[in-house]
Amino acid sequence: MATKLLIVESPGKVKKLSQILGSDWLVKASMGHIRELAHDGEDALGFDLEHNSVKCRFMARGTRGKETIQQLRSAVKQVKTVVLATDYDREGETIAWHIQQALNLKQPQRVVYTEITPNAVRAAIAQPRSIDLNLVNSGLCRTVLDKLVGFKGSPLLWQLHNGAKSMGRVQSATLHIVCDRERQIQAFVAQDYWSVFVDYAEGLRAYYRSQPTEAKTETAQPDDAAQKAEGQTPESDRVTSQAAADRLVEIAQQNPHHVVSVEGKTATRTPPPPFITSTLQQAAGSRLRFSPEKTMQVAQSLYEAGLITYMRTDSIALSPEFCTQARQWLEAHDPDNVPKKVTQHRKAKGAQEAHEAIRPTDVYRPSKELRVELAADAFDLYVLIWKRAIASQCQAARLRQTQIVTQSGSIFWQAKGQVIEFLGYSKYWPNLSPDAELPTLAPQQALTLQQAAHEQKQTQPPPRYSEPKLVQVMERRGIGRPSTYAPTIQTLKQRLYVEVVKGHLQPTSLGLEVDGFLQDALPDLLEAKFTAQMEQALDQIADGKQDWQTYLTTWNREYFTPALTKAKQAIPAHLTTNPALHPEKALNLSRTRCPQCQNYLAKIPSSKVKKKYFLKCVSDCEDVVLFWSDRSRKWERPRNQTQASASLPSQLTEYPCPICQKPLETYTYEKAGQAKQLLRCSDAQARGNSQHKEAVYFHTAQGWWSPKFGELQLSSHPL
Repeated sequence: MATKLLIVESPGKVKKLSQILGSDWLVKASMGHIRELAHDGEDALGFDLEHNSVKCRFMARGTRGKETIQQLRSAVKQVKTVVLATDYDREGETIAWHIQQALNLKQPQRVVYTEITPNAVRAAIAQPRSIDLNLVNSGLCRTVLDKLVGFKGSPLLWQLHNGAKSMGRVQSATLHIVCDRERQIQAFVAQDYWSVFVDYAEGLRAYYRSQPTEAKTETAQPDDAAQKAEGQTPESDRVTSQAAADRLVEIAQQNPHHVVSVEGKTATRTPPPPFITSTLQQAAGSRLRFSPEKTMQVAQSLYEAGLITYMRTDSIALSPEFCTQARQWLEAHDPDNVPKKVTQHRKAKGAQEAHEAIRPTDVYRPSKELRVELAADAFDLYVLIWKRAIASQCQAARLRQTQIVTQSGSIFWQAKGQVIEFLGYSKYWPNLSPDAELPTLAPQQALTLQQAAHEQKQTQPPPRYSEPKLVQVMERRGIGRPSTYAPTIQTLKQRLYVEVVKGHLQPTSLGLEVDGFLQDALPDLLEAKFTAQMEQALDQIADGKQDWQTYLTTWNREYFTPALTKAKQAIPAHLTTNPALHPEKALNLSRTRCPQCQNYLAKIPSSKVKKKYFLKCVSDCEDVVLFWSDRSRKWERPRNQTQASASLPSQLTEYPCPICQKPLETYTYEKAGQAKQLLRCSDAQARGNSQHKEAVYFHTAQGWWSPKFGELQLSSHPL
């Protein structure tokens, strides 16, 4: 009979933990958050902001939350001891507090661990602590702050009538990064230039240089978010006209060539640090083509299976036990790669470092077994994590870099080469690319010219961000935290603000409209520095250095409330419902005309249709919507709309609307293959507000009837 209850977040951990703890323990899952802010009060915020205090009201998170609370209450009655083992981060601490409050636990034990292994779990249970209220306060502040921004700011977008659904503290700042890059691309004007080079019979290609440059030792780490580990294509100094390029070729052809200098240097490339959340998402995106969201889902499954440490972290530190194990593995399998001293990396600025980096829990787990046990994606991600962790404990790679400068007449030419002399860490984490190996030459040696030529090229606009690259930019600018990178990008895609085109994020016309409006209405919220300062305030609250209620009420009083008032003034200039008034606005018009007014129909983004958008009249025509038909290869009205409009067009009645007193109209629709009618307000714009949603009458045997207003009388009125 179990006497102790362990409550975790994910049900995926229950089986593993039950096996570790034995029959004396009952293990239950909260399924994440069990409570959320209520949907009452002003603007349904669920909290009240007073002078220097915040009064929050919480409710069960949906039906699942209610059921989970009941199940946990029943489990609590069966045991003597309750231990809360939610995830080891700010969010997990807040969930533990909610569980305590919902279950009326007086003094629950709080334990934390970063890997689901017998030693780690038992050690954690042997050292329980109380709930860290500083972390809880920071979590509550984030929750209230995000709902305040979202619920107060999003209604501004709704007034644009362009399909925008929401804005958010982190979401909008991230969207601005994508849109700002898109505007740079749109404003970019390509320019022609020429790259001039010479090929020598001795086996090298050299590029034109206006002045010879000193050889530099490259020591920077390659980019985790880069698609390939290859360097850029070699080029000469840019020549801006074909005439100048032809003149350089002519000089090269008419003058003898000789070696001016040969420089050779040995460079070392230090191992990369082990993964944190952001670098894992970047590397999995570039090497496995995983989205940030998929990376975190797969990593969660590996963590729950006890194969890796906790995957939401900004710390590059590794436990001494793992470092010892990794060194022993290298000594047994790759002794030449054992360093005298392991590379120490500088921690990122602002890193909370609540727990260690992402690593395998056991470097000795045979890959043959794991390949059978795991799904293909999980195995690939595990191998990526294993290799990166081992690489961080290896020797530096050693490169031989050579630079040769030649001359013909008054013109200098330069060739560079790079050879990997010792793989070091890159044996496990290959991020180095050898260039061509240059021949052995001596200063003043004469060279035989094979050809002199040039290539015409064009300058390129800055590239759009891939998902891994955007995660990197968010991290560097301090937007969000490890737990928010993936869900933020996913939200932008779900809201149809961005779409993935050829592996890169491109803002939709809707996304550009939203960002353009917010630049005028709430510009501070889009600034990375502004958002990063808010994240720093949350960190200070988590450290107990700032009172969360004072910070939040002051921020709302001194900045947000006045900013919202000012933001409303920007709405008229961004309205897109009438193209005749604002032809310059970003309505994405099609080449198809409205069958009624003959104006061009607008493309309305939608993830629910195959073509990703449908057509709608945004002039004065009502309910004119066309969808693409693969069968007829043309735009058509929905079948029920076509039939209904052809047989029974909308007609005004003598009955008044119970809300605004304007005439009701008949509306014909199709249900279960049968044409039906209802009465609704004839004011199309008014029908969009919440008060009118229930002002609808259905036809019954006794006449017209409304679920809210009852039978329809000629003088029907809610009063």
